[in-house]
Amino acid sequence: MSYSEIEKIILQDDTRGMATLYENIEKGYIERSTDLIMEKRGVVFITTGFYILSAKSSETDGPPGAIALGNTLEKLGFEVFYITDKFSYKIISGMSDEKKVIEFPISSHFDSNAFANELIKNYDPKSIISIERAGLSKDGKYRNFRGIDFSKFNAKVDYLFEQHPKTIGILDGGNEIGSGNYINEIENIGNIIEYPSIITTSESIISSTSNWGAYGLIAGISLHEKKNLLPTVKDGIKLIEKAYNLGAVEGMSGESKPWVDGRSLDEDKVCLEKLNALI
Repeated sequence: MSYSEIEKIILQDDTRGMATLYENIEKGYIERSTDLIMEKRGVVFITTGFYILSAKSSETDGPPGAIALGNTLEKLGFEVFYITDKFSYKIISGMSDEKKVIEFPISSHFDSNAFANELIKNYDPKSIISIERAGLSKDGKYRNFRGIDFSKFNAKVDYLFEQHPKTIGILDGGNEIGSGNYINEIENIGNIIEYPSIITTSESIISSTSNWGAYGLIAGISLHEKKNLLPTVKDGIKLIEKAYNLGAVEGMSGESKPWVDGRSLDEDKVCLEKLNALI
């Protein structure tokens, strides 16, 4: 049982080039991310919510993993706040306690930078985690996996990560916060994504879906704490169904169904099955 086995499990059945990227980067990010979070307990920010243009709603990848990770950290004595924008607010608040959800306004770079600064000053988070949240590309735009600009539907939460020394990005495609850690490798490989994000984080977790990346981090925390803190397979399915019932859509097609990145519930559950068996 090891952190490296967790990394392999969350990269199984990859369809976005992350397994290829994994062969070209430094391994061990689950253990390093676990150590970063567990170094000091206190307030943690978790940001998520990825807007799907065709559906005019957010996707099912991100919120389930964010809530699962938040629940785990709260069990360990952390205080968790979820940060998202108006397009994902209903989904996140419906899956958690609305008092824990902070809406980050969709505004200018100047105002977004100031808002991020105020949040950090007022809440003093010990770490900030992004799960499937778009990051700025070189051209200053937020782009989906097809390269389409959807900047007017995405708050600039990137500024939280530029102002804090302990951050984690969880991603599955290269256009999310944390992809900047691997920008050279992504560009050298050449067939992962046309507009990778340049936003870096202290640690960056790549996975086949970002929910799986979040579960991988929970598995890492479980190893650290020497007890299984993972959601059950049944709990994982319920989280996806809850997000769907609140309006989230399948991200690849934009269809209204409780799938995640092209995977049915049966296909998606294999990650939690294997992680729970490992732990």
